[in-house]
Amino acid sequence: MTDPTTSPHIGTLNEKPLHASLKAWLAEPGDRFEVRIGTFVADIVRGSQLIEIQTGSTSPLKRKLNSLLRHHAVHLVIPIVQQKTIVSLDDRGKVVSTRKSPKHGELLDVFHQLVSIRTFLGDANFSIEALLIHIEEIRRPRTTRKKRWKDWEVQERRLIEIFDRATFHHPGDFLVAIPSALKEPFTTADLARAIGRPRRVAQQIAYCLREMGAIEAIDRKRAGILYLRNFNSPV
Repeated sequence: MTDPTTSPHIGTLNEKPLHASLKAWLAEPGDRFEVRIGTFVADIVRGSQLIEIQTGSTSPLKRKLNSLLRHHAVHLVIPIVQQKTIVSLDDRGKVVSTRKSPKHGELLDVFHQLVSIRTFLGDANFSIEALLIHIEEIRRPRTTRKKRWKDWEVQERRLIEIFDRATFHHPGDFLVAIPSALKEPFTTADLARAIGRPRRVAQQIAYCLREMGAIEAIDRKRAGILYLRNFNSPV
């Protein structure tokens, strides 16, 4: 695995360590970084393609995508934390504990992020890449205490390793989220059982797939909406 901290000269615009490391890992010869496109700044410009890396919620991207996709191919990279090492510091910055988080993300979690930008998913200029990563999260005691706030805050997140990646270019690519053995028609309850995840995750998947035309609703029963895969969606 390439050292994620090694890169050519890359502008940072005061970016966070995790974002900077992902950009360095993705970098290829000839790439340009932090390029102004109209009123926005693209993380990476690779030929005619713009590459955006989003380590937080995708909701703030809606205005940017609405503008850029009119004239450019945009490739959105979404990291998913499969493994997290939590490093806790004291008030003086000394490490007091290191532990593994019990939470483990998986590729299907990308749909949680796609819900906010679902209206762009069928755009021929738009592609998605999900990265499964291991990060180190540095926590320190919170200096300001308020009711309902945790007594610690995240100082920074650092990239440790990238385990896997999956790229989705067309609506049909997203059908991998539905197990091939799942019989049709199916409800989100059926999908949830098939993937072994809560129904809300299945609902997010179905919502996005329906929006982009990868599945279609054919009926509504007491058990829920019935769906069919749409193999005629653009591939």
